[in-house]
Amino acid sequence: MVLPMPTSYIHHTHKSIKSKTTDITVAVILKEDICISVEDEAVDKDVFRDCSKIAFYRRQKKQLSNNSTYRALLDSVTTGRESTTFQIINEATKLPLLAEVYGIERNILRLKINEATPLKPRYEVSDVLIGKLSTTRLISCSGDTGSLILSDGKGDLKCHITANPFKIDLVSEKEVVMSINSLGQLYFEHLQIPPKQRTTKENEKTTSVDTSQEDQEDLGLWEEKFGNFVDVKANGPASIGLDFSLHGFEHVYGIPQHAESHQLKNTRDGDAYRLYNLDVYGYQIHDKMGIYGSVPYLLAHKLDRTIGIFWLNASETLVEINTEPAAEYTLTQVGPAAAKQKVRSRTDVRWISESGIIDVFLLTGPTPSDIFKQYSCLTGTQAMPPLFSLGYHQCRWNYEDEQDVRAVDTGFDDHDIPYDVMWLDIEHTEGKRYFTWDKKRFPNPKRMQELLRSKKRKLVVISDPHIMVDPDYPVYTKAKEQGFFVRTREGGDFEGVCWPGLSSYLDFTNPKVREWYSGLFAFPAYQGSTDILFIWNDMNEPSVFRGPEQTMQKNAIHHGNWEHRELHNIYGFYQQMATAEGLIQRSKGKERPFVLSRSFFAGSQKFGAVWTGDNTAEWSYLKISIPMLLTLSITGISFCGADVGGFIGNPEAELLVRWYQAGAYQPFFRGHATMSTKRREPWLLGKEHAQLIREAIRERYTLLPYLYSLFYQAHITSEPVMRPLWIEFPNEVETFGIEDEYMLGSALLVHPVTEPKATMVDVFLPGSNEIWYDPKTSACWEGGHTVKIPVALDTVPVFQRGGSVVPVKTTVGKSTGWMADTSYGLRMALSTKGSAVGELYLDDGHSFQYLHQKKFLHRKLLFCSSVLTNSCADERGHFPSKCVVEKILVLGLRKEPSSVTTHSSDGKAQPVAFVYCAGTSTLSLEKLSLNIGADWEVHIQ
Repeated sequence: MVLPMPTSYIHHTHKSIKSKTTDITVAVILKEDICISVEDEAVDKDVFRDCSKIAFYRRQKKQLSNNSTYRALLDSVTTGRESTTFQIINEATKLPLLAEVYGIERNILRLKINEATPLKPRYEVSDVLIGKLSTTRLISCSGDTGSLILSDGKGDLKCHITANPFKIDLVSEKEVVMSINSLGQLYFEHLQIPPKQRTTKENEKTTSVDTSQEDQEDLGLWEEKFGNFVDVKANGPASIGLDFSLHGFEHVYGIPQHAESHQLKNTRDGDAYRLYNLDVYGYQIHDKMGIYGSVPYLLAHKLDRTIGIFWLNASETLVEINTEPAAEYTLTQVGPAAAKQKVRSRTDVRWISESGIIDVFLLTGPTPSDIFKQYSCLTGTQAMPPLFSLGYHQCRWNYEDEQDVRAVDTGFDDHDIPYDVMWLDIEHTEGKRYFTWDKKRFPNPKRMQELLRSKKRKLVVISDPHIMVDPDYPVYTKAKEQGFFVRTREGGDFEGVCWPGLSSYLDFTNPKVREWYSGLFAFPAYQGSTDILFIWNDMNEPSVFRGPEQTMQKNAIHHGNWEHRELHNIYGFYQQMATAEGLIQRSKGKERPFVLSRSFFAGSQKFGAVWTGDNTAEWSYLKISIPMLLTLSITGISFCGADVGGFIGNPEAELLVRWYQAGAYQPFFRGHATMSTKRREPWLLGKEHAQLIREAIRERYTLLPYLYSLFYQAHITSEPVMRPLWIEFPNEVETFGIEDEYMLGSALLVHPVTEPKATMVDVFLPGSNEIWYDPKTSACWEGGHTVKIPVALDTVPVFQRGGSVVPVKTTVGKSTGWMADTSYGLRMALSTKGSAVGELYLDDGHSFQYLHQKKFLHRKLLFCSSVLTNSCADERGHFPSKCVVEKILVLGLRKEPSSVTTHSSDGKAQPVAFVYCAGTSTLSLEKLSLNIGADWEVHIQ
């Protein structure tokens, strides 16, 4: 691998990386014996800042200790059609802020706070919110002197604004659920004229941070040093902060991405959750440092309510959390009895951002389902994926050449293991020039794709945001000519080091750049591409080797003259947006795209999938992947997964098997490994382990009808595919902290085995009125307690909830394409009342016809009073299907039936042969031929 880099950017030493799992030394030799490690991004905590090294965090901690308060000027209140506005003044500086309160449909409140008269506009995030929000007029009610009450008109939601000190209480159903600025931590640094441009009089007026010259350097007002880097700040200090008190709440979740527990932990000073998209190779687990993506959205849950806080800010953000549990205090004894006072639990959340404005959405629920709908009406729902993308993906850095691709593809067929997508990493290109092919390794990419097409499979290739500086590379020259790169503060193109060597970075925040980039995916432009080629956006935090924290300098300049610091966390979001649009455009708007992105922001779900980045082949990374995916799922990004087997290092066979078993029940299912690892295609592990991996992957394909239906629900109703237990059981406190098991939809509970040599796992089966079944053995358990489940290496603890119907495929093909017309089975698990319900969604699996022409089937499957009914769940949809239900398995049928008959919509009845097992209480129906799109009934007498 050759990386042609200028000597000024490269250390003249070999870089050796010692992995926890294995000693790895991988270097790329360049001319003049200059080298860059292929693991150049290896994790080193000294490369990344903790809170103590972040100047705006230090400033806010210092200033807030001075107890500076704000007062609302309620005589300045004006009520418009969409919002109510008033001024807030800092009692110390007398500088005014402008507050705007909006009521938004679905019980959402929006609060914006900006400078009343800024020197120039402050950055506001665009393109995340979907369209114009539907506002509801807030009505001013009578308040006490010094207060204002705003109501949504329905009486469900009230906003109590207290003037002095400024505070907002959010009241829902007569309960204060949230208070804003009750701790007095509102903080707002006003833009200033740079010191060199000020007159003497203006210097006297400057009151943003009153410090000595010595302190100014420490607090990083106009310059901030980190290592060898100096961040020169054209706008000076501009940070913001605000506190929220969540009354009665002890459990908070969200704000991905961190390699941490699902339930957020209390933070200490200097230990805040950091939201700052960074390329952290082999990230440490149980750490609050920011990694690849950021969703500034936090959820809180208690027995009777779920609420959310969406902090719309794309600059570096820190979140502090402090939970005080409920307590009971004995007051001073008066008389014969001691009085006791109960104090409700409370969680205080403080948001701190480097720049921008305060723009926060308060989601009031009250149910988890309501919260998902509220958030999706702001940022959009999960894009409906093409069916192939729910199959298994085979990836490696890198498959060597066309012969290697052919051999791996054949290997899957020879070993009867289904898969859908072959992936190519950076080595497929000509010297890391994206949109090209290495002429020696991949001389005929179309022929290679036709081979995959003949197997009804797809190809995914990588396209990163850095563009090699090369005057002979058309993508570079065209972008440079049009001024499409991010610029330096001096005005030239920003240049940094990444895989190709010296690179410039496309400015995806510019709509014209996105339009141009989308056009690069057109078939005439992207030579060698076909309609089965899809895209992987990597390194788009953006990653800049040897940049500050391995990313772009914060004072780089984007479209609109905005500094990179203002929008860092949204950079990757924009690349994925442009890529998805490019794939849609190349099909003239007909075909759904598939784009995987490493970096993401709120709303990235609209464009495709994300994953958890460069994990390590260790048991602890398998274990932490579950809470990481649960956190992504509840913050809108349902299409998520972790690299099966671990990207870094060589997993032992047992770990690899367990990871495949877990990944098979997670939304995005891809095996991936770095170039320094041993090859690990499933059949290389030996017969026994290959068989176990085959079974895991085949079970994934069996479940595809259920998974695809779940993705449709995520797309339409925003319910996550992979769910923490508390979502399905919101009134069971025992579920609130569980993160080693999860629900796949509402019907399946999955408890992956994440410990080596396990022979027993403890599984909590929720719901005192629930019954749970093992769909393999038909064993059943009552819910509401923990059960011990014996496990061997072939055991995957999966339980079907009583009262559910899970649609499956009865046969598995080489890929999803081979299974389009194969028959269905129904796994029906009866509730304690003897009923069950489920649904099936079906369309062509690849186009937008389900949306534009309503070409889909949405069926409701209901078993009640001994009759199974297949009926239409959405009359708008029409889709011809030859598929039939061939098999039905009923779990929990306590009495052997005397007869089973099918009844078609024309009234014709047909007797059905059946097998009943009294020992397992199961009824099995086979050799049926019930069209999936027709109305019919099955009567069990």
